[in-house]
Amino acid sequence: QVQLVESGGGLVKPGGSLRLSCAASGATFAAIDWYRQAPGNQRDGVAGIDTRGRIRYADSMKGRFTVSRDDPPNAVQLERVVLQMSSLKSKDTGVYFCNARDTSIWGRGTQVTVSS
Repeated sequence: QVQLVESGGGLVKPGGSLRLSCAASGATFAAIDWYRQAPGNQRDGVAGIDTRGRIRYADSMKGRFTVSRDDPPNAVQLERVVLQMSSLKSKDTGVYFCNARDTSIWGRGTQVTVSS
């Protein structure tokens, strides 16, 4: 079964950190991207990484968010992609999804709420 499963969301205070994880299985994915959907808004790209380790970020996330692979040693394909978020702000609140780039394969999302 082809699937992406996000985890790691939760409630955090402004200035805090969270580590989101996207577990991929059932297919070979060339790249995986993270998106965020704030309440009432469309999904916006956050960051992404491909099998060669090339990374891209939305401009507003640079410096606060880090995307990386957390695969077993010698893994060729993407199996787990991590989004480390720090210095979180209330505007970072939303549902975070991972997507296999250029496909319609999405995870169900994980809720992140930044609130005091």
